[in-house]
Amino acid sequence: MAAAQKSRLRPLTDEERQVLIEIARAPSERSDRVARATALLAVADGATFAAAARAAGRRAGDAVAKLVTRFNTEGLAALDPRHGGGPPVRYGAVEAARILREVHRPPERDADGTATWSLTTLRRALRSAPDGLPTVSTFTILGVLRDAGLGWQENRTWCATGVVQRTRKAGVVEVVDPATAEKRG
Repeated sequence: MAAAQKSRLRPLTDEERQVLIEIARAPSERSDRVARATALLAVADGATFAAAARAAGRRAGDAVAKLVTRFNTEGLAALDPRHGGGPPVRYGAVEAARILREVHRPPERDADGTATWSLTTLRRALRSAPDGLPTVSTFTILGVLRDAGLGWQENRTWCATGVVQRTRKAGVVEVVDPATAEKRG
């Protein structure tokens, strides 16, 4: 005989149910998100945790119980995986914003020792700033810049991908490639 389910799934809103159905049916969605959405929908339709786990292609209902508890507190964010072990994440959204602020600041020749940013000069500036990141690496900076949609150009400066400044008769103009998103995939 199965143990009684201690936590119950809160009633789903129409919007939450619709999002869960879309995720559960999406062929291009990550398989772990599909399994979580399927399990939540099964529990919402009255299935036991064990039956919901089987419907989602899992073995144990304990994981479904934890998912239900997490969904009750976090909502749809419970579908996303958390940090999966290893060392703790050291650079979150606040640190990424600090890196991007530094990138968008034009370098001062005397203080920064450069006229254009490189990963090394960015690292040096971030490490030495009073509100900086004393242990940041060039690899971390590169990841933040890529996540922000910035691309490395020949002149060693970070600029928005698909945006370029051209010299015309009327002066310098900014040209935007409308197909940038398609080209980047």
